[in-house]
Amino acid sequence: MVLAPLIGDVVGSRSHPDRQALHRRLSTALALTSVTEHAVDAPALTVGDEFQGSYDTVGHAIDAALWIRLAVAPDVDIRFGIGWGGVARLDAESGIQDGPGWWAAREAIEWTAAAQQQSGLSHVRTAYRLAPADGPDPGAVNAALMCRDHLLGSLDQRSLRILTGLREGRSKKELAVSEDISASAVSQRAGRDGLDLLLTAAEQLREIR
Repeated sequence: MVLAPLIGDVVGSRSHPDRQALHRRLSTALALTSVTEHAVDAPALTVGDEFQGSYDTVGHAIDAALWIRLAVAPDVDIRFGIGWGGVARLDAESGIQDGPGWWAAREAIEWTAAAQQQSGLSHVRTAYRLAPADGPDPGAVNAALMCRDHLLGSLDQRSLRILTGLREGRSKKELAVSEDISASAVSQRAGRDGLDLLLTAAEQLREIR
């Protein structure tokens, strides 16, 4: 079968002050309905702070990555690799999988880790690779992901909270109350920091097949 495998891991996890708390927070984020609803195999922690899952489309894998990232931001920073290609179950009982789709996802996350070290790409957190199969164009998808990651990486903590709230369906008026600022200030921040643009882009990326 052809799927969109997703691999994620925590940036700088070895230096995290409380690894047990980190593990619990990641587990909670991975269990969100918004993360699991389109998963063929729901993402789960594997070794250390790496997690893996697979989705029916590249768009749904991209969307899940955004939900996971927002669920743990800003305290926990995560990078992702997404692939598209054939996936084979090597062992039905254990669920162990292999195949070009997984190799593509691994190549993607390794590229992400290397790209972050470059000053001009320091905000990059997500990459996509296509195995030898028909699928979304990596050039176009990665261009959109790099722009999205740069915007996300440029947000302060308040804008991240507002973005997360808007993504969850909360109104700007509700968010203004929780942030103890005016609704006008929320709207201005949403426009200035590109929050409305990020939400629109997320909806379009989600539709990638």
